[in-house]
Amino acid sequence: MSHFRPKSAALLLVLTLLTACASPGGRLQQAGSTAELFDMRLDSDLAWARIKAPRQEIWTIDGPGLNSLAVHNDVKPGEHVFQLGRERKSNPNGPWFRPGMRPDELRDVILDAIRGQGWAQVSDENFRPHDFGGAPGIRFEVRQTSPDGLVYRGSVAAVERGGKLDVLYWRAPAEYYAPRDAGAVARMLDGLRYVR
Repeated sequence: MSHFRPKSAALLLVLTLLTACASPGGRLQQAGSTAELFDMRLDSDLAWARIKAPRQEIWTIDGPGLNSLAVHNDVKPGEHVFQLGRERKSNPNGPWFRPGMRPDELRDVILDAIRGQGWAQVSDENFRPHDFGGAPGIRFEVRQTSPDGLVYRGSVAAVERGGKLDVLYWRAPAEYYAPRDAGAVARMLDGLRYVR
């Protein structure tokens, strides 16, 4: 019998994304341009390399360890909020998405998903409701420490639409990269709009 292991799934995702980056599926998002991905539109002041996978993309400027924006589209009921597996009877308390979650429950399950990937001292700040052009959702910032002890800052946007969830999660080291890019990323996430 095979058991789901978050660290194994994360390693598999990284390897898949690196393969995608080396293939024609990776592309550049120019600074000052509008990106359409899935059913979302984002305006960015920054240039990004975009790495595509089914129902998700990773965007990075300097490499995934130095800054990354993970876009998870159409997370289904009972699915891990970062699309790393499905709920099972043997693990009913994981970071699984359930339609109709309260905003604070949704924040908490996203924070649990971050912790489940090996991050320590995970905390949020400035939790707030946000209107994404008529689609109600939530925004908050995160602080977390890597398994190697490096402090990261980040930002999250999440929207439930039609019984499915979209999560955009950006992180970068707090010492240099996060302060450099946090304002531009916040504007981009705050400006998220849906095209259909």
